[in-house]
Amino acid sequence: MSHTWTLTVNRMRLATRTPVFLFFSVGMPLALLLGVCGFVARGRPYLVPYVLSSVLALTVMGSFWGLSMQLVTYREMGILRRFRLAPIGPGALLASSILSNYFLTLPTVIAQFLLARWLFHMPQWGNLLSAFVMVTLGTITFASLGLIVASVTNTAQETQMINQALWFLFLFLSGATIPLPTFPGWLQRVALYVPATYLVAGLERAMVGQESIFHLGANILSLAGCAAVALIISHQLFRWDPGSKAPRRAKLWAASTILPFVLLGLWETHYGGLRKNARADYQYMGHQSAPNAPPNSTPH
Repeated sequence: MSHTWTLTVNRMRLATRTPVFLFFSVGMPLALLLGVCGFVARGRPYLVPYVLSSVLALTVMGSFWGLSMQLVTYREMGILRRFRLAPIGPGALLASSILSNYFLTLPTVIAQFLLARWLFHMPQWGNLLSAFVMVTLGTITFASLGLIVASVTNTAQETQMINQALWFLFLFLSGATIPLPTFPGWLQRVALYVPATYLVAGLERAMVGQESIFHLGANILSLAGCAAVALIISHQLFRWDPGSKAPRRAKLWAASTILPFVLLGLWETHYGGLRKNARADYQYMGHQSAPNAPPNSTPH
């Protein structure tokens, strides 16, 4: 445990001294909030919670891209091999990656909340506990998915290609950039199998519907299940040396991380209320005057 915390602190120190990290992990998320709120919610503060939920989701999902590239780069440069000489196991190294990323993400999330409240006059904070839980689980889950990608790829170029393909799905099928209710019905059903959809939907419910964590059980369990599977598999497939190649079966193991979302997608297709809740939130956003109460959610 002490090794994990020491690595976490050191990685946080290194990250905060890197201009690239400050730009992509702090500057861009805040600029995105200012730009989107200024364009969509300017003069309409009741829209800010809906917009903020999407921006928070994009901020959290950024964990996926950063950690996968970082771990592969460390392996190619031989940095991981140096760690191996110390009394540090793969578990401590992977855990420190997630923890440092989480602690570095939290200040940006807090700043986004404060800017939304003070600068764009967000009328209510939403359910802060639910939002905090979704941000925490989302950061851990997408960081774990990034570690999975790093575990099954052999070069930075291959990692970047897979990242771009997955990021496209996360970005455009989750409702983070294009509201889910505007999709055709068949595409909405496809989106139910995308991990990012449950992060976006959970944050929307927390911010707009002000729902408690007990009403976000499906979202929370799916993210937690995916994170647990991803951490176990990434630990098993971890490689120290740049010369070692991922076995062919590694990609099959990696694909199993989406099993929680396959099962949940099947359930949501027939019995769930995610799409109805997303439609209620979207209709709420379209109101021309601030409503007196958040939209009703579908019973769970």
